[in-house]
Amino acid sequence: MTSTAATSDCLFCRIVAGEVPADKVAENDDALGFRDLNPQAPTHVLVIPKVHSPTLPELASEQPSAALAVLVMAREVAEAEGIVDGYRLAFNNGAGAQQTVFHAHVHVLGGREFTWPPG
Repeated sequence: MTSTAATSDCLFCRIVAGEVPADKVAENDDALGFRDLNPQAPTHVLVIPKVHSPTLPELASEQPSAALAVLVMAREVAEAEGIVDGYRLAFNNGAGAQQTVFHAHVHVLGGREFTWPPG
């Protein structure tokens, strides 16, 4: 179940609260974008909602405006980073998909050629 309250054990909630530093590239009232510490492409930015929800499908179901804010910011990040002509949005939902931080987020990846299907 989605919780709008920040959880003290959630890394991304702590980043939103300013308790953990991050290399921020975009921020508004609803979402935050920051560079991934282990980039998988020349541009690798995480965009998260400022409200806590474990996965994007849960966020979209329970707080669609927050999910929309994440997608809009992902596009804004791609434009600002100069990768709008070719970028990938990756949503890892659940442990089986390699989600390691259970706070909804999207990876904005670009700046290199991508293959299909992804690994």
